[in-house]
Amino acid sequence: MGEEQQRPRRRRGQGQLEALVLSALREADGPVTAGWVQQRLGGDLAYTTVVTILTRLLAKGAVTRERAGRSFAWTPASDQAGLAARKMRRVLDAQSDREAVLASFVTGLGPDDERLLRELLRQAEDEGED
Repeated sequence: MGEEQQRPRRRRGQGQLEALVLSALREADGPVTAGWVQQRLGGDLAYTTVVTILTRLLAKGAVTRERAGRSFAWTPASDQAGLAARKMRRVLDAQSDREAVLASFVTGLGPDDERLLRELLRQAEDEGED
């Protein structure tokens, strides 16, 4: 009678947790500790889970860390656009036929994105000549 029925907690996927941690880091004014991230996320993740996620993000190059006493202070390695670009390069690097992947990507672009990509490539080419 007095027992409370608990709903099972839904497990979040690794990518979802990484996104939450990165989002918290981006909101910080500077480097922050894993404890700060844990509190920012509402404290429902264990401290060790937060450290594990941060360590995985470090291995992926998505965050950096610096010594802060006996702990580390963590910072996002780049902004959202930089992280998306890093993911795109990782996917491309994992494919054996880069030309086919790039060709498929380009043919799937809308006219505005295609125009923007051409302009960015032109700018990169011009900068390379300087």
